[in-house]
Amino acid sequence: MGTVLKKDKSKARGAATFAYEGLDRVIHEHARLSVLTSLITNAHGLTFGELKQLCALTDGNLSRHLQVLEEAGLISIFKGIEHNRPLTLCRVTAAGRKRYVDYLAVLERVILDAEAAVRGERAAKDADKPAPA
Repeated sequence: MGTVLKKDKSKARGAATFAYEGLDRVIHEHARLSVLTSLITNAHGLTFGELKQLCALTDGNLSRHLQVLEEAGLISIFKGIEHNRPLTLCRVTAAGRKRYVDYLAVLERVILDAEAAVRGERAAKDADKPAPA
């Protein structure tokens, strides 16, 4: 009878330590991260023009990124008229706020891991230096 090998779950987890599965691809894109951060910091929402200016995006580029964020349920878009002119207002949703916070937690893990690696490199370099006489 053959030997059945069991996977060691702790080793499997350790092997993917730096996979950072929670780096949400929808949010991680530069322009969408800019848009979401702008909306998170402005709870009342922002108009299309304000977002365009804050994120340095063209009309078409911003429209496409807003569409992706809305389809993912991260933002709500309200269209209306103000002073006889079209007005588009964007707000982050509760689900969007949660996904953003979860994303930031994973990003924080990336930073902490990188910081630990740099500290380890410094400690190794300091250990290699001769002691002062």
